Amino acid sequence: MSRPPILDDRGLQAILTAIQDARLVGGAVRDTLAGLPVHDIDLATPSSPDAVIAALRKAGLKAVPTGLAHGTVTAVANHRGYEITTLRRDIATDGRHATIAFTDNWREDAARRDFTINAMSMDANGQIFDYFDGAEDLRAGHLRFVGDPTARIAEDYLRILRYFRFWSRYGRETPNQATQAALRAGIPGLAQLSVERVWHEFSRLLVAPNPMPTINLMNDLSVLSTIIAEGVSPARLQTLIAAHAPPDAMLRFAALLTGCAHALATRLRLSTTERDRLIALRGGPTPRPDDDDDTLRRLLADIPLETLIGRTWLNGAPTADWAALRARLQAIPVPIFPLEGRDALALGLAPGPAVGNLLREVRTWWLANGCRADGNACRAQLRHRAGP
Repeated sequence: MSRPPILDDRGLQAILTAIQDARLVGGAVRDTLAGLPVHDIDLATPSSPDAVIAALRKAGLKAVPTGLAHGTVTAVANHRGYEITTLRRDIATDGRHATIAFTDNWREDAARRDFTINAMSMDANGQIFDYFDGAEDLRAGHLRFVGDPTARIAEDYLRILRYFRFWSRYGRETPNQATQAALRAGIPGLAQLSVERVWHEFSRLLVAPNPMPTINLMNDLSVLSTIIAEGVSPARLQTLIAAHAPPDAMLRFAALLTGCAHALATRLRLSTTERDRLIALRGGPTPRPDDDDDTLRRLLADIPLETLIGRTWLNGAPTADWAALRARLQAIPVPIFPLEGRDALALGLAPGPAVGNLLREVRTWWLANGCRADGNACRAQLRHRAGP
């Protein structure tokens, strides 16, 4: 293999010069071999965290002790962060976390990783160290656990969801029966995971270019109904994707879900923004192709454009008239009611509930007239309704 371009990264070069026994590990190696963009550059080394910090500082690089208990130091080089972790082996696991000990054995460190495609390392010269045939699995589209699948899953049940996410991107072969059996057998262990970890992993799967084969496999193995007990419809998600809707995690989640959005958002502890968006996508009026501009303006005055567009994807059809509707929505300026409380006070009205009621009346009139009335017309209507 020719020299990988990643090794020309200036920050990485500085680190590999400072810590000469370090290697790239994990996704950086995997995606380099796959010819994919590399987003995060992680390294491993037999050197202790203290030795790593000392070597970085001696080289004039910033060292941040971000996870010393796990052997991780973050080096900042060329305005970018690089995680450097001392080689480890597992002492004990409980399905969520591992108790580790440091080691100087590269194979031992690789053996604790989840999948063979993630267990490779690369030195400063571009030499690949592949203890479990990860490169061949990557070429074949075969996502394989390192060692016994059941044992690997029992170490951290999040690996069930990670398996599906990685399979959606790198897998081309259907998982063998032993792997499927291990995934199914590990389902009860998902209850041990924090809901935040579950949602984080699943939301990353949802934005895959085509998550449907993976979603269908998760459904077949009863994993999907376990993490989304409120009810799902893979067919609705398939329809959304086939219509070439944008690969938006929350939009796809709204299509997949059939049960109560509020209950699911609460159980998964979605952020307030995520919860509100999911609920808004699932309910409320949907614009239709035969709506006139006044109707669309009324909707835009009360509902965010993003929500209305999302509802057209969820409730519309993959036809030209629905595409034209989305273009119309995006072309219409969002109407803003031109009056505020000070406009009512300027008429001599005393502050209080009556001011709010009067403004709501005028806004109702403004909406009924297609949000076309300007500030002067609305103020005239306000004076008329306020009376002498």
